[in-house]
Amino acid sequence: MTNYFIVPGLGGSGTDHWQTQFEKTQPNFKRIHQKDWDHPDIDEWAGNVEKAIAGYDPETVVLVAHSLGCLTVVEWAKNYQGKIKAAMLVAPPDVELVQRKINQKLFVTSPDSKVLFPTILVASSNDPWTTLEKSKNYAENWGSKFINIGEAGHINNLSGFGEWNEGLEILKTLG
Repeated sequence: MTNYFIVPGLGGSGTDHWQTQFEKTQPNFKRIHQKDWDHPDIDEWAGNVEKAIAGYDPETVVLVAHSLGCLTVVEWAKNYQGKIKAAMLVAPPDVELVQRKINQKLFVTSPDSKVLFPTILVASSNDPWTTLEKSKNYAENWGSKFINIGEAGHINNLSGFGEWNEGLEILKTLG
């Protein structure tokens, strides 16, 4: 049995977000909670990923991350040498842009280490939080399969992705 863990980004993926819809409608989906969704501490967030999955067989764990949650997963993989079944990384933002917008330094070093488990990076060609080139660069550095779903904004509820069946289909290829 696969255990899916939702890893939201800044703001925590509200009630209309596709991550919340997955959690509500799919079996074996759990949300990894953070102390403060609006003031991220990436080391703390990565530590909470480690705590959340600690009691599970790593071969059954699939992380489902959005935005800053993607960078959290990559940081977790680096800091904890985490090895799990897989992860779906949706709309990872440009680190520099995020740090400027929230006026906070989140990373000591850029999160560009190779990830030691299978990942799919899902990107949009008109994401306001990054460029397609940056997303491709992340995919290459992390060793992720890259999927461009076209003009989809930040692939969140504000971009029309509350219910996201295509995302579930992509996720099924991992789990």
